[in-house]
Formats: sequence, structure tokens, C-alpha cells
Amino acid sequence: MTKDQTGRVIGAAFGLVFIQANAGTLPTPVAVPLRLLAVAAFLWAVVLGRRGQGTPAASEAGTGADTGTGTGTGTGFGRRYWYVVAAEVLGLVAGLLVISRVLHAPQAIVGWIAFVVGVHFSGLAVAWRRPAFHALGASIAACGAAGLVLAALGAPAAAIGVAAGILPGVLLLASVRRPGRTDPAAPTA
Repeated sequence: MTKDQTGRVIGAAFGLVFIQANAGTLPTPVAVPLRLLAVAAFLWAVVLGRRGQGTPAASEAGTGADTGTGTGTGTGFGRRYWYVVAAEVLGLVAGLLVISRVLHAPQAIVGWIAFVVGVHFSGLAVAWRRPAFHALGASIAACGAAGLVLAALGAPAAAIGVAAGILPGVLLLASVRRPGRTDPAAPTA
């Protein structure tokens, strides 16, 4: 699989996890169909990824092998990707420690996770020169911020789960449907 295909499967997997982990806050008649739809959307993304549909044309892909741009046909993501992931992990751990041990606000955890994942996509937008990732990142970060606000206001778990868990999951699953690189200014080594 190409980097683009692998990235799509990873994004779809995280979308699936967001939905599965947060659907439990909803009533069973809503949660079960939502979970089944999420599984179907994930499987659809995997099948399309394997077939190569929705991936960039070879002329658009570039090489990216040693530049860390995240483009090309290999499956390595490059050095800049790993810097972004390392920053994401550090942000997640630090925030989760503060939320659980200092603030004692476990209801805010899903909001923090979504916020950090959203910021991570903005980092990937820069590292991989994919401006479209800024919109995805901002959307997911906004969902996370909404979840944090809802948690601070003492909102029900279902409201927090929908805002900061299910909506980001839907955004991730929907984002894998977009064709590959569409920004005309993208480098083509």
C-alpha cells in the first residue's frame, strides 16, 4: 500500500475508535446502529485503500522518500511525521495527567484527546504540505474544545461524547473518502 492508502486506513481506524469508544454514552437504540455504521465505513475505507481507489495519481505523488513529506509510494512516513506524533503523544500524556490528577475531571478526557488529535493534523498539514489537513485539524480541535467546555459546564456524558468523540470520528471516517493530494501547490519531486 502507498503512504496515502496507509494513512487513510489509519485515519479510518482512529475514526472507528472514536465512535466505538463514545457511542456507549448514547441510548442503545442509537449506539448500536451508529457502531455498525462506523464498522461499515471503516471496512469500506480498507477495501478502497486496498484497491487503490481515491489515491493520488503517480504524477502527483512525488517521492518523499527521504524528505519526510509524507508523499510517494513507499509506506514510510518520514522524519517530520514522527516529530508530529512525538509531540502529540507528549501533549496527550501531559494533558491527561493534569486532567486526571490535578483537575480530577475524567469527563474532560475525550475533549482533550480530540483537541490534541486536531492539533496533530495541523502539524501534519505543515510537515506534509497538505493544506487540506488544516481544515480537518481545526474541525477536530474545535470538537475537542467544545467537549472541554461541555465538561467544564457539567454537561451530560452523552453531550460530551457526541461533541468530542463521535463527531471527530465521523470527520475522520469522512476524510478518508477525499481523493489524494488536491492542492495544486504541492511539491512533485
